[in-house]
Amino acid sequence: MTTRLIIAALCSLFSAGAAALEIQGEWKQGAVLLGRVEPGSQVEFLQRQVRVAEDGRFVVGLGRDAEPEAVLKVTPPNGETEKHRFDVVQREYHIQRVEGVPQQTVTPDPKQVERSRKEAALAWQARQRDSEYTFFSQSFEWPLTGRISGVYGSQRYFNGEPRAPHYGVDIAAPTGTPARAPADGVVTLVHDDMFFSGGTLIMDHGHGLSSTFIHLHKILVEEGDYVEQGQVVAQVGATGRATGPHLDWRMNWFDQRVDPTLLVGPMPE
Repeated sequence: MTTRLIIAALCSLFSAGAAALEIQGEWKQGAVLLGRVEPGSQVEFLQRQVRVAEDGRFVVGLGRDAEPEAVLKVTPPNGETEKHRFDVVQREYHIQRVEGVPQQTVTPDPKQVERSRKEAALAWQARQRDSEYTFFSQSFEWPLTGRISGVYGSQRYFNGEPRAPHYGVDIAAPTGTPARAPADGVVTLVHDDMFFSGGTLIMDHGHGLSSTFIHLHKILVEEGDYVEQGQVVAQVGATGRATGPHLDWRMNWFDQRVDPTLLVGPMPE
């Protein structure tokens, strides 16, 4: 089992009459932070009321372009709200500029745009679930091992026009290779043929943290299924807008697109 990579030491903040807060992880663009407060406390982050488990556990995430400072508000059961400020490490991403790309590639067909918007809305809805599951506290594992062919945060410019950044990690593997659940979860979306992402699977790990597998050849689970860490849930493919077979693994904390590799560490050999 892969041990969670903890870059920063466990940070505990206590003072007389103040809200107790523990944070595990590094405040860094793309990171997932695990926290604990006094049970019954309220937590607010990025203008969102954060779900807190009965034992005080919670999770938050930082997107690709998170601001240099993060503010976490904690209100204990019988106390005043305190603001905790954290410096966020800013990352440099791989940027590629490509000229001479045919215009039809840069400007897709309006029908394709309309279809992709409807499909994106389905995925967005699945990622907005704020369930009480606490699977997010598990040590996440790679869904398969292989050559990393695409990294989180990278971006291409076609003829000077920016494309959407890549929000996942690509793992090259032959079509049909088993893909396993990186942690326990509940399946919230199964779609066999999305325009951009092809076969698409979303799993809810609780409190807004989710995993998305795309370009799948075959999906082996159904919506509503509970899946265990290490369970084979799909097969690698090259469906949708893919240039070759690979697993594109993405993670979200609600609308914050986080970096899976910060949870699992280096690819095992």
